[in-house]
Amino acid sequence: MDSNLQKILRQSAAALLVVVLTAGLVVADGENAHIAIENPAELSKEEAVAHYRSLNKRMARGYAAAQLDLILNYQSWPLFNDAPYISATHGQRFVNSYANRMAHNYGTLQEGEELPMGSVLAKDSMTVTDEGRLHPGAMFIMEKLAEGASPDTADWRYIMVLPDGSVFGDTLGDRAGEVAYCHVCHEQVADRDYTFYVPEEYRKSE
Repeated sequence: MDSNLQKILRQSAAALLVVVLTAGLVVADGENAHIAIENPAELSKEEAVAHYRSLNKRMARGYAAAQLDLILNYQSWPLFNDAPYISATHGQRFVNSYANRMAHNYGTLQEGEELPMGSVLAKDSMTVTDEGRLHPGAMFIMEKLAEGASPDTADWRYIMVLPDGSVFGDTLGDRAGEVAYCHVCHEQVADRDYTFYVPEEYRKSE
């Protein structure tokens, strides 16, 4: 294919992505902030669960297109919230907090403790607006690496996967700069091994 034509196609695709991502949205403060939902719906737990159930298979298929083994069958992992909840740090989307079996102490992590190497945390997300629009959102992934593997991110790898399986950014791969802000945000919880936890009112009963 002619190089000029390739360039035009890439530019057109990029422009289309901007239109899709920003329709009905507002950009959050900060150069690298998540694109935020301007008008998220107010949902009961029951409503949020029902919406998620209507989308979860479609979401799983979309993320699977990224071909990332570390999130294979993630919906079979332990789930730490009793209903999807709005996450301000993930663009005002409704999220779920999953963790693989290696992250066995995620729910009981105490100050100063760390998750073991191989732990994977996955937040899938959905957009629900007060106008009734319902869409799958991005998946946000953290993987605990071997000690010393990534000193700049405290040995955490951050990945963002779009609903169609496109990898928006990977701190150990392509477009690392697009997700560099993830660790900056997670530095707020350095005493909990850089991991946020589920809001108390959404935590599953022990």
